[in-house]
Amino acid sequence: MSLIRPATRTDFDALARLWHAGWHEAHAAFVPAELTAKRSLESFRIRLDRYGDRLRVAGPDGAPMGMCVIHDDELDQLFVAPEARGSGLATDLLMDGEDRLRAQGIVEAHLYCVQQNHRAARFYERQGWVNRGVAPGSVETLDGPFSFDVLRFEKRLGGR
Repeated sequence: MSLIRPATRTDFDALARLWHAGWHEAHAAFVPAELTAKRSLESFRIRLDRYGDRLRVAGPDGAPMGMCVIHDDELDQLFVAPEARGSGLATDLLMDGEDRLRAQGIVEAHLYCVQQNHRAARFYERQGWVNRGVAPGSVETLDGPFSFDVLRFEKRLGGR
């Protein structure tokens, strides 16, 4: 398992670049143009500052290779650098996110996935997440929530 750790401020610039590039690669062609216009590099950097201890990363201090954010009962963000794909890092980050949700008493977790992001959808399904189909979703922007239809995945983390 990779070393998953809390993010530090020295991670933020590199992490913003990783997240910005990964988001545009996986989402920009498939989401409303209004959302893509809100996804500047600076917007990612500002959002990282807001996550606090909900953000964890993998990789050396100042050079993270991946990230995972949780929010309430949601696995909110999961991104890895292209050079880390296929290494097991995404699985490690996902498991860490699930463990953190479980530790907060979450029994049923969810995540959203862009409908056309087939690679991510297959990954989540292999990890035991159940695709519940198209549902209204909302993502955070600097201007507030932005709503559009996404795939909703759910996973039972434990409990009854």
